[in-house]
Amino acid sequence: MQTQWLTRGFGIVLVGAIAACSSNPETPIAQESEVDAAETAESVEPAETVETVDKVVALTSLTADLVHTLDDERLVGIPGSPLLQEGDRFAGLEVVSEGRVEPDLEKIVALEPDLVIGAEGFHDKTLERLSELNVETLTVNVTGWEALQTLTEDLAQRLGADPQPLMDRYAACLAQAPETSPTALVLVSRQPLLSPNQDSWAGDFLKQFNLQNLTADLQGESPFEGYITLPEEQVLTADPDMLLVVETGDNLLEQLKGDAFWGQLKATQTDAVHTFDYFGLVNPGSLASIEATCDRLSQL
Repeated sequence: MQTQWLTRGFGIVLVGAIAACSSNPETPIAQESEVDAAETAESVEPAETVETVDKVVALTSLTADLVHTLDDERLVGIPGSPLLQEGDRFAGLEVVSEGRVEPDLEKIVALEPDLVIGAEGFHDKTLERLSELNVETLTVNVTGWEALQTLTEDLAQRLGADPQPLMDRYAACLAQAPETSPTALVLVSRQPLLSPNQDSWAGDFLKQFNLQNLTADLQGESPFEGYITLPEEQVLTADPDMLLVVETGDNLLEQLKGDAFWGQLKATQTDAVHTFDYFGLVNPGSLASIEATCDRLSQL
């Protein structure tokens, strides 16, 4: 699922997605953000009649990973995501989008897909145009684990594949959660200070790991759905046992260390500050990034 990136990148990523993605905030993060932001999902638009599909174009890294894992012969088009460039799993597949640029409609149509999967709030125009061309589309918006499971089952049905191996991976991931955990505050941006509530992928992830997210039940005026703006005074009042700082390439932790309130927090005084990658905690990104986040959270 940020100001130097979050107002710049997180603004790009969350508007409409976390309406829900990468290392330099302007390069892979900002570029991936528009493509994968909506992965950070709530539900899948169910099809009344689901027919098996043979050729799939996925416009987000998560859905590309899911389709490829369920059936590696059905995926024909992918986004230009850095997460899909690691290793050779996706080598040779047509890249139909790059960065913040709209997906290439001509490339997509030329692949003659039976299904194109896009993110709600980010690929609406492309999916609408494809629908007009009689190409079946699926809009996803993943904001929690239940939505991830629902999406997996839906894709498996469309592919005629068995979702159980993935369900087992999800269960193994969440099985690492401790029974109880200390209070925690997640910070994804400095100006303004932004933190996820329960209506976000990050918020649900913390809940699944029994972390006492101090902003879980808060609502505010933040323009980013699932996130609230915190004044420094509120952070001091909350005074969490630990702080989780999301790094996106702008050295957020180093910036926060320069703020007067930072040294007054219990977590900073006890060295209970932990950094997390954007992918996995804020934006699911891929199966690997989700599982890496499970491992990281289990070690807190």
